[in-house]
Amino acid sequence: MCNRGILILLVGLISSFSHLLAQPFAYPKDSIPPLDSVSRLKKYIPGFDFTNQVKESNFLISSLVVTGNKKTKSNIIGREVPFRAGMQFQLGDLIDLFQRGEQQLMNTTLFHSARIFVSRFEGNCLEVTVEVAERWYLFPFPFFSLIDRNFNQWLVEQNASLQRVNYGIKLLYNNPTGHNDRLRLWLINGYTKELSLSYEKPYFDRKMQWGYRLALRTGKGREINYNTRDDKQLFLRNDQFVRWFSNAGAELIYRPKLYTRHSFGVYYFQEKISDTVAVLNPNYFGQAKKSILFPELFYQFSYVKMDYQPYPTRGMALHLKISKLGLGTSANLWQLHWKMMGAWPIGQKNIFTAESYAGVKVPFQQPYINRRFLGYKDIYMRGFEYNVIDGVAGGYVRLQLAREIANVQIPLPGFIRKRATVAALPFKIFAKTYSNVGYAYSPSTLNNYLQNRFLQASGVGIDILSLYDVTFRIEYSFNNFGQNGLFLHRTSNF
Repeated sequence: MCNRGILILLVGLISSFSHLLAQPFAYPKDSIPPLDSVSRLKKYIPGFDFTNQVKESNFLISSLVVTGNKKTKSNIIGREVPFRAGMQFQLGDLIDLFQRGEQQLMNTTLFHSARIFVSRFEGNCLEVTVEVAERWYLFPFPFFSLIDRNFNQWLVEQNASLQRVNYGIKLLYNNPTGHNDRLRLWLINGYTKELSLSYEKPYFDRKMQWGYRLALRTGKGREINYNTRDDKQLFLRNDQFVRWFSNAGAELIYRPKLYTRHSFGVYYFQEKISDTVAVLNPNYFGQAKKSILFPELFYQFSYVKMDYQPYPTRGMALHLKISKLGLGTSANLWQLHWKMMGAWPIGQKNIFTAESYAGVKVPFQQPYINRRFLGYKDIYMRGFEYNVIDGVAGGYVRLQLAREIANVQIPLPGFIRKRATVAALPFKIFAKTYSNVGYAYSPSTLNNYLQNRFLQASGVGIDILSLYDVTFRIEYSFNNFGQNGLFLHRTSNF
């Protein structure tokens, strides 16, 4: 059964990989409808007299004007536009570049809208305007979460003790200096204490190719996932702290072209657990250890060429990461992970997407903390949301067909429009059907039954897209073990 499952998974991954590679590289020419549409040409070159011009003629971009950017620097906007002043293009290629530039600007998540058009022309010389509407960039979120099962238990039995809650603030500050940089600050107190700070700047050189990211996280908690049984996480809760953690690191980011990005990183981790945890699971760190110190070195490659990254209708994305944890005896783990996604429109409102993920960890014999595989963060299979599947090798393939069934704009009051630079609250609704297959290999299957078994689930659902790239997913799934249920998901940049 193990060999059969691995074979099915490999065939699925290979077929998905070859299918993705077979089509998206034609993306620049296929990304928009045929260019012989006069109405479409007039959208990007309003007021232009096409009767006296020949499509094959070269047009010179004499100047490039950026408007609407109150905070974002013009050179950051220009970095996402695939043309410069002084370049010449034929009419069809020019419209292609305009639309690709709009898509790239929207994928920065800096703007509510982006429009590129010819604002003035003299013969074959064109003045091109890039017009953007900026988003709100500062989001301070108060944070309050009860540890107890419900409010009454906390209020009556625990006397509303602040030691039984997590509270604090999460600060998200996008574009603080206007250079598309990102600042994140978490201050959490109470049941769990945590300080998390990160800053990312995409470019620091004149050619705008090199950037960096710095991160720091430290804290301690009274709860820990110490083991897995029946493919579900087991937690230990205690009035005393049972886990201490801290890490710090830096990444060097290289973006030589529009769609590719390379990251080189080094992080240092320190973790400690209580005596109780070490007794409950001596293999948590391995060899009944109660603390561990190790560095992580990694290289990450990404290629993203999509019309809209939060919910693509066309394009391709590939992410590859190779990492090494530990340099001595404290930890020894090599990891390879890759994810791929392709999206293709079918007709006017239908979207077909294919996703695949694969990972391997060597050597296979690893402590519990290094065997987490499917079901953690965004690496999971639909239909198995209630489960975690620990392992050291495997992956999944997911196919989905979605159709847009509604596109609604709810007007906002005038005082909100002035502050938010958006006139309406948009909602796009998609109905979908999907299926995924997967497999996770583990040398040991003690007290778990989903490891080393073929996994499959299908379902139907509704996706709701709104402002600031927020996506709600309502899904009903059923898997090959007779389990079914309704699952809710939310994704956003927050």
